[in-house]
Amino acid sequence: MLQIGKNAVTEALESGANIEKLCVMKDLRSEHIAKILKKARSRGVKTLFVDKAWLDKNAGGAAHQGVIAVTSEYKYFDLEETVAETRAEGKELFILILDGVEDPHNLGAVIRVADCAGVTAVVIPKHRGAGVTDVVSKTSAGAVQYVKVIKVTNINDAIRYLKDEGVKVYALDAGGEKMYDADMTGDVAFIIGGEGGGVHKLSMRLADGVIGIPQFGRINSLNASVAAAVVAYEALRQRTGG
Repeated sequence: MLQIGKNAVTEALESGANIEKLCVMKDLRSEHIAKILKKARSRGVKTLFVDKAWLDKNAGGAAHQGVIAVTSEYKYFDLEETVAETRAEGKELFILILDGVEDPHNLGAVIRVADCAGVTAVVIPKHRGAGVTDVVSKTSAGAVQYVKVIKVTNINDAIRYLKDEGVKVYALDAGGEKMYDADMTGDVAFIIGGEGGGVHKLSMRLADGVIGIPQFGRINSLNASVAAAVVAYEALRQRTGG
C-alpha cells in the first residue's frame, strides 16, 4: 500500500505505521523533506532515492510531491472489539456508517473528517463499497493512520448489533427531521448513503430515526463526505456543549 505525498508520508511515519521503504526524488531539497528523512532515519526506515519518472508512474496520477512511502496492507478493525475497547476506556461511541459509498475519494474525505471530529470509527461494507486503498489514504491526508475503519459483511447486521448495544442510530436523508432537533449525545451512529442512491430502504427502516440536513439551494443533495462533515460537527457541538 502506498502513502503518497508529504502529508500522508509524514502521518505514516509519526503514527508508527509499518513502512517497508521510503522513496524520495533525487536531489529534492525542502524543509519538509528534510524532516521526513530525519524521522525515517530515527525509525530505521529503508530510504531509496529515485527518479521523478518512477514516482510519477507509481503515484498513478496523484500529486506525490516527491515522496512515497510503501506500507503494509491496511488491517481493518473489528466492530465488537472496537465497541468493547471504547467503553473500557470510558468513552462514548461516535460512529459513521457508510452505506454503499463507492468513490474512494469520498471515503478518504470521510476518514479525514472522522479524525478531525473525534469519531470513534468508520464502518464500511465488504461488498458494494470502497475499501482502504492508496487513493483513499492520499485523500485522507494521512488520517487513515489514526481512524479505525471497520469492514463488515452486512451493514444491516452491524446496525442491529449497535442498536442492541444501546447505540442511537440515525439515517441521513433529505426527507428526515431537521438534524438540529435530534439528540446526538451519548452513544450514537449515523448512516450515510452512497453516491446517487442514498441510504438503502432496509437500513433506513432499521434506524432509530431519520434526520436531514437543511438545504436551501436547487441541488437537493450533498455528497457523502460533505454530509458526514456537517452531521459530525453538529454531533460534536451537542456532545461538547459548544
